[in-house]
Amino acid sequence: MPLRDILVHIDNAKPCQARLELAVNLAQAHQAHLTGLSIPVRREIPTYIMAQIPSDALESLDEKDSLVSAELETAFREKAEKSGLSFEWRLVKGDPVETLSLHARYSDLTVVGQYDGDAAADDLPGDMPDRLILSAGRPVLVVPYAGRYPRVGERVMVAWDGSRSATRAVNDALPLLGEAKKVSVLAIDPQATPGRHGDIPGADICLHLARHGIKAEAQHTPANDLEVGDMLLSRSADAGADLIVMSAYGHARWRELVLGGVTRHMLEHMTAPVLMSH
Repeated sequence: MPLRDILVHIDNAKPCQARLELAVNLAQAHQAHLTGLSIPVRREIPTYIMAQIPSDALESLDEKDSLVSAELETAFREKAEKSGLSFEWRLVKGDPVETLSLHARYSDLTVVGQYDGDAAADDLPGDMPDRLILSAGRPVLVVPYAGRYPRVGERVMVAWDGSRSATRAVNDALPLLGEAKKVSVLAIDPQATPGRHGDIPGADICLHLARHGIKAEAQHTPANDLEVGDMLLSRSADAGADLIVMSAYGHARWRELVLGGVTRHMLEHMTAPVLMSH
């Protein structure tokens, strides 16, 4: 089943241009409707300080925000119109994660950027991608802040551990896997979870993919002295993968979402776009 609705987060950070390019190309490939969502974010100012700021200064901040939003909308519309896509623009104020999560639930795929602590846009929260992945209920494609990725999904690496969330990620990625030239299914340290794998780790999910017309190669390897995240990145680089598909592990505890170590490592050190589901 092809993608029909793609949502892309638009902000004023420099990497957004590469993110938008990727989203537009994906939408073209799948003849999908593209929605650009911008969420103006301003650092909260304590009330006692706010009272001391002149009204004309506050008006100046509002005018600056309006100007930035208008520039973002113009850039999005120009790019989308040139592509011939069906598209729309949304400017919504609110909490970035809650707003993105809400709109993501009505899209087949949401495209966001990896957090860059050195060049974050408008004080965007550093845990935004993490929390979005765990709360959206839809797959999220996270694009690295370094580099350009006009095309994704020709050579795909699937991180497979036989879990519920990994199964969900593979299912969510089917529209992209179906267009791939090569799909590799990698199980790292499968002996650590023997109940999840058959005699040949990854063989069963590859058979399932074959029934969808997707030819995939099962691979498995011990992590040796490497962390699982480092091993996944290393094998993906060796395979020339332009997309990594994996689950995001997390659980709620005292109202805090805690990501698994591999998920956190990938979000911090990704070298290719990563599609995550939870």
